[in-house]
Amino acid sequence: MYGSVISTQRLGGDLWRVVLGGEGLSDFVPSEFADSYVNCSFIPEGAPYGVPFETDQVKDLPREQRPFPRRITVRHWDEDSRQLTLDFVAHGDVGHAGVWARTAAAGDLLQLKGPGGEYTPHPEADAYLFVGDESALPAISVACERVPAGRPVTVVAEVDSADGELDLSSPGDLTIVWVHRAGVDDPDRLLANAIASLPHQQGRVSAFVHGEAMETRLARRVVLRQGRVDRELLSCSPYWRRGLDDEQWRSVKKDFVRQSQAEI
Repeated sequence: MYGSVISTQRLGGDLWRVVLGGEGLSDFVPSEFADSYVNCSFIPEGAPYGVPFETDQVKDLPREQRPFPRRITVRHWDEDSRQLTLDFVAHGDVGHAGVWARTAAAGDLLQLKGPGGEYTPHPEADAYLFVGDESALPAISVACERVPAGRPVTVVAEVDSADGELDLSSPGDLTIVWVHRAGVDDPDRLLANAIASLPHQQGRVSAFVHGEAMETRLARRVVLRQGRVDRELLSCSPYWRRGLDDEQWRSVKKDFVRQSQAEI
């Protein structure tokens, strides 16, 4: 599938929103998951092909000419207009996905597959805890909107500064703790320390803890060692690793996740 850019918008901080439409999305079927994502293909500059392309067309090209795959969170699917809203993290001129989102213009095309996903708030949980940085904020935003009315929802969200804070809404009883990264020498413990300082939520807690790898790992230690969440209701995954590009992170992610899960 592929979509044509309808509009782009900077949400705040490093987050950008791109709305796609067009006949290339005619076969899109939305996912039931709050962390729904699509696998997007970003074409390097100067590549001898464009969107749409066939996989067999590009698989034997030199690496620098093949598309770069990235998972991008689905923020919204509008069935009536058949428009797909994707949220991106853009760090200046670094990263294929972020640069594309920041510079995209109306009519630009983006090829994608999916959607996939794994987490949605458990409907019978007594409370909810959603934790992450900018890379997890789109999924956290969707999760907040899908909890039962009146249930306690706590969000611990890390952004660079107040400029990156978003307006989150929920039918639940929402509490948001913003954590700022700017000027902090060791950001790895920001989320874990923020969680540890919170009062315990009552009952069975459904939790979503995603984002930077080391921060996610340390946050996982806190929520499990302090008994803050039900382990079977915990979704925890590192999206990226500070100091590594996406290809480097992919090469070590499995070992990192295995080590993290063995800790507790």
